[in-house]
Amino acid sequence: MAKRVCGAVMALGMTMGAASAATPADPTEPAFRALYQELVEINTTRSSGSCTKAAEAMRARLLAAGLPANDAQILAPADRPQDGALVALLRGRDAGLKPLLLLAHIDVVEARREDWVRDPFKLVEEGGWFYARGASDDKAMAAAFTDSLVRYRKEGYVPNRGIKLALTCGEETPEIFNSVRWLTTNRPDVLDAGFALNEGAGGELDASGKPATLQVQAGEKVYQDFQLSISDEGGHSSRPKKHNAIVQMSAALARLGAYQFPIAVNEAVRGYFEAQAKQAAPAVAADMRAVLRDPADEAAASRLWDVNPGWNGMLRTTCIATMVDGGHAPNALPQKVTANVNCRILPNVPVVQVQQTIERVLADPAIRVAPVGELGQSTVPPPLGADILGPVRAVADGIWPHVAIVPTMATGATDGRFLNAAGIPTYGVSGMFHDAEGSHAHGLDERIRVESLLDGRRFLYQLVKRYADAAPVSASR
Repeated sequence: MAKRVCGAVMALGMTMGAASAATPADPTEPAFRALYQELVEINTTRSSGSCTKAAEAMRARLLAAGLPANDAQILAPADRPQDGALVALLRGRDAGLKPLLLLAHIDVVEARREDWVRDPFKLVEEGGWFYARGASDDKAMAAAFTDSLVRYRKEGYVPNRGIKLALTCGEETPEIFNSVRWLTTNRPDVLDAGFALNEGAGGELDASGKPATLQVQAGEKVYQDFQLSISDEGGHSSRPKKHNAIVQMSAALARLGAYQFPIAVNEAVRGYFEAQAKQAAPAVAADMRAVLRDPADEAAASRLWDVNPGWNGMLRTTCIATMVDGGHAPNALPQKVTANVNCRILPNVPVVQVQQTIERVLADPAIRVAPVGELGQSTVPPPLGADILGPVRAVADGIWPHVAIVPTMATGATDGRFLNAAGIPTYGVSGMFHDAEGSHAHGLDERIRVESLLDGRRFLYQLVKRYADAAPVSASR
């Protein structure tokens, strides 16, 4: 490995070497950088990569630190040998306490070299940023969690409750295979835990690059696609009929586009807007407070939607048309039209109920509405008590004094949906801050600020210790 790392450094014009030439304040930092680089540079795309190879590399590091081989296993279905997940356990003093689970996925989105400025599977440090596919999503957390377990073991640290690490595969392509869903269904004991830390929230930098808000995610919306379809016998276009399948579908989609699901504010969303209102411009802050009233102010919600579309997504279930396909010839009446409607459904809202609402709003019995794939799993957001937020506040104060702690709900989807459905309260927290441009996750030239990665590593190392040496009340229920 040393030769490969040195070669990469030379190829980068000594960029990483220059950054680590001086003795770092933290003597463990070089080892973390090497671990992070190794993990990032193992291709774990669905098309040509291997999660198993990455899992084996991280397992080797845990064993080298002294973790017993029996406490670090790689699990995958027999017919999916490249989709291995690493599950490791640092045993605690109290075997009666369920462990704390550290969850991170090691698979990444596809990346083509010809599209990127840099090789997506070589870690590049440039201008204070790390660039590579997976540099942020989600190998940053995977590397930080693995590094923490290595350090705990080397230090001889024995937590009160055990600390379980799960580096899983298939988060980016769950329609093909997903480790967490497979394990919770077939081996529920493997991931069983008192509560879990996961991706789903980071931090926001202000315009000057200073950490402004640190997010803690509790709960996420449910992803569900629906296919809308309408059929007709068609005919010659010179003989138009009063009913046209394309026109019918278009009119129905227009009705759906005009419909707004009701605002429903849960604990995490309320905490988010309350915290954001303290920092926002006066007019925006007033609208944030207005949407939290009962009844919520729809005009205020509409104005907030204009400012940040993500805010509307936090306040309500959303269903939007994303694809339409219809007709078979330019000189023929359309025989079939289909459309895909993508829904992001608030926790506690049954998917079937959303389907019924879509059918009602379309107001056309000729249009059939059917869920695509398996029905999404509706879950209850985990509680956000002082036992969860208190340690975050305490650790954050030592790294980013006075940073705002902001609860949030994910409007996308993570593997936390499977854990929450299995009764394992799951919280998104990373301590890794991004600017307004973000990490470019899933896009070209994915990146993470070097300082953010190192600070997040330090934050998670301390936070996990605090949780592991306590017994959170709300998370243990």
